[in-house]
Amino acid sequence: MPTLSDIARVQTIKILGVTISDHLSVNQHVTNVIASCAQTFYALRVLQAHGLNKDALEGVFKAVVIAKLTYASPAWWGFTTAHDRQKMESVIRATQRHVLTD
Repeated sequence: MPTLSDIARVQTIKILGVTISDHLSVNQHVTNVIASCAQTFYALRVLQAHGLNKDALEGVFKAVVIAKLTYASPAWWGFTTAHDRQKMESVIRATQRHVLTD
């Protein structure tokens, strides 16, 4: 039968899609979400290039990007740093500036 000493210690754990470090930091989660949003940003540009109107683009933006950024946020938002929050806000501003305003 395994004992507590047999359990490996890990630096991060992913629980229900949220990555939390052993220092209760969600920096890696924020980085992962922003990387995923960058892929969505590209998809929004492709949809825009194919003629999707602004209202539909905003709908896709809210359904995908905002949903990714805020998924389970009540559970992890308190562990973010000002830098983490700033990075997430910059993703929203960049998308609004480059995709939703053209």
